[in-house]
Amino acid sequence: MEYSKALNLPLRRRLAEEFSRWPMTLKIGSIMFLGIVLAGIFAPWLVPYDPYTQDLNNTLQPPSLTHPFGTDNFGRDVLTRVLFGIRIDLPFGFLTTYVPMVYGVVLGAMAGYAGGFFDGILMRVLDVVVAFPFLVLIIVIVAILGPGIFNIYLSIFLTAWTMYARLARAEMLVERNKDYILAARNLGYGPGRIVFRHALPNVINSSIVFSMSDFVLNIMLVSGLSFLGLGVTPPTPEWGAMIAEGRDFIFEAWWISTLPGLALVVTGAALCLIGDGLAQRLGERRHALI
Repeated sequence: MEYSKALNLPLRRRLAEEFSRWPMTLKIGSIMFLGIVLAGIFAPWLVPYDPYTQDLNNTLQPPSLTHPFGTDNFGRDVLTRVLFGIRIDLPFGFLTTYVPMVYGVVLGAMAGYAGGFFDGILMRVLDVVVAFPFLVLIIVIVAILGPGIFNIYLSIFLTAWTMYARLARAEMLVERNKDYILAARNLGYGPGRIVFRHALPNVINSSIVFSMSDFVLNIMLVSGLSFLGLGVTPPTPEWGAMIAEGRDFIFEAWWISTLPGLALVVTGAALCLIGDGLAQRLGERRHALI
């Protein structure tokens, strides 16, 4: 009853009431993440330096008013490179999380609803993929294809969908025996309509919550691969590559590696808070609908 009344309210009021019901973790995480996104968007206007321009007369300068994050071994402003790194790491994390999520959830939901031969084939494919450690599999694929951002995208698109498929399949196995699915079948609705219009909104919740932690892992993955020399190549301002560049100067110029690493930690914390808040809020909404 409460939910049906909410649907009759104006959009602005519904959004305001929805935001007021958000858990504090979701609010804090969203504000932090929005700040990071805005910093990346407005990076060219927030800092006066170019992330690629070298100044060999100002190498390894400690943090100061002129360079709040100091300079690196080529005299480049570290704050500038950290802000421009947002433009690389966040889009990478978003695409490598939500592109595999789309077809992973669709395949898993269809397999869970249909069962039989299609379900058996999908599960055998999943068993083969998950038999190898994810990180090792990614490193092997990238090592074969060669370093570069495109090859990292390709390797993750080939492997990252499996967890979403498993989650969606497990949820669908529960949903397909519920009354609303049985009623839809009795009304003569086809499998496509039942899966995509009726079941998928209930199946996808666990995948949305999991995607927040997957987002963090994918950002850390590209940073780790860049650190190993298999990801983004210098002089591109990517956080992992910056950490790798500063490891030889960690004792005399700690800021080169530490501050990009701190940016990675803050971004991960924001996404984890969003994930925790989403899990709580989606659980409350689902309980209200029952």
